[in-house]
Amino acid sequence: MRCTSCLLLLALLTSTVAPPSFAADTWPNFRGTNASGASEDKAKLPTEIGPDKNVVWKVTLPSGHSSPVVAGNRVFVTSVDKEKRLLTIGIDRATGKVLWRAVAQYKELETVHAIGGQAQCSCATDGERVVSFFGSSGLYCYDADGKLLWKHRMGPFRDTYGAAASPLIIGDRVILNQDHDTDSFLAAYNKETGKVIWKVDRSEFPRGYSTPVLWNNKGKKQIVVVGAIRIIGYDLATGKEQWTVGGIARLTNATPAVGADGNLYVSQWAPGGDSNAVRFSADPPEKFFADFDANKDKVVVFDELPNGPLKARFPQIDRNKDGRITNVEYAWMAKIINAARNMFLAIKPGGEGDITETHVLWKRYKYLPYVPSPLYYRGNLFTVKNGGIVVSINAKTGETIKTARAPKTGQYYASPVAGDGKVYLLDERGGLTVLDAKGDWQVLHTADFNDDAYATPAIAGGRIYLRTWTTLYCFGLKK
Repeated sequence: MRCTSCLLLLALLTSTVAPPSFAADTWPNFRGTNASGASEDKAKLPTEIGPDKNVVWKVTLPSGHSSPVVAGNRVFVTSVDKEKRLLTIGIDRATGKVLWRAVAQYKELETVHAIGGQAQCSCATDGERVVSFFGSSGLYCYDADGKLLWKHRMGPFRDTYGAAASPLIIGDRVILNQDHDTDSFLAAYNKETGKVIWKVDRSEFPRGYSTPVLWNNKGKKQIVVVGAIRIIGYDLATGKEQWTVGGIARLTNATPAVGADGNLYVSQWAPGGDSNAVRFSADPPEKFFADFDANKDKVVVFDELPNGPLKARFPQIDRNKDGRITNVEYAWMAKIINAARNMFLAIKPGGEGDITETHVLWKRYKYLPYVPSPLYYRGNLFTVKNGGIVVSINAKTGETIKTARAPKTGQYYASPVAGDGKVYLLDERGGLTVLDAKGDWQVLHTADFNDDAYATPAIAGGRIYLRTWTTLYCFGLKK
């Protein structure tokens, strides 16, 4: 891996890097402080929330998948309105009043998943500024009142699902990872100016949507990125690769969790990656082309493939999107497919280099979520997968404590969040389940918002900020 900044500049920048420092009443980026999904605020939270229960305020917003972030007296989200304008929206935290809307310009919008959109990435904020990212447009930084401070144009990316990984603000820099079918990268930008501090080529990785996290790995501040078939820890100051764990899923959605115990928890699942009868394997290139290159022109086009796993993955194998699969493209994807294995694993700190065999504490292979990230809370891990299957796990041993189905059994895109001894789950249909946060968890409350929901709720200052497709709610106990 290679850093683009000179050694002198790196030495100067390294001395200014600081770990995230946020007040307990903030939720500064996707899944809160360091993307943990857990609030350490001591404020009491309501158990019973719903469209008409413990509502402090609510506001109608244009649609968007991004999750709310909270700092100071502001809440920030991104949206796409009916005119297909890409919006960053600043909202008064106390009242829900929309204070400003900033429009991001673009030349063209990428193709996205059937249930996706162009406002999938959540903002990051330090209270003084807010950074939003639209793959179709780039990275934008505003002050808390909506004044544009800088922008960094990017895209469009080659990816039929669009951009989904969210930025982070860490110390004096903005961290952004973008894994797409070509031109994947991890970069650090100066928070004040938007200029590149370092940028790492990740072209070995195809599309992936996992937001990075900061791991204080025995005093070494590292950016952890989960990509196709391997996890990497990069030095925060320089972008240099420090360690790797291999053999995970081929398509990554969930964000890792850093536990209060110092361990790193990574859960990834993708279709065809289980070790059972439905596992998908790719034939060697010579067999693939012998079977499907009907006119023997040394490329395979979409219509030459029969219906099945390969045809469904054609846009991913065709990296440059020219409508043809070459030998190089197929061999690259076949290697990833055959090496991939769905799993949930715990990694202990302290390793360097390839630590697959030395620092993995335990692995799990059952009931893995596709999109929702794992939640570490008070010594236990919680996951939720489609159908409402909730699993609580002893973080120390990896052993199952309880597996059961939540009352709300839709598909899950929002990740679980926790605070005040409770876990909040939200399914795609807007079905809410509240659990007590014990290993042997019990259901405390359910509600129906009767609106689609993809965003992960935020918890800050005794308030829960929950976004559905049309509405942002603020819930809290009466003071």
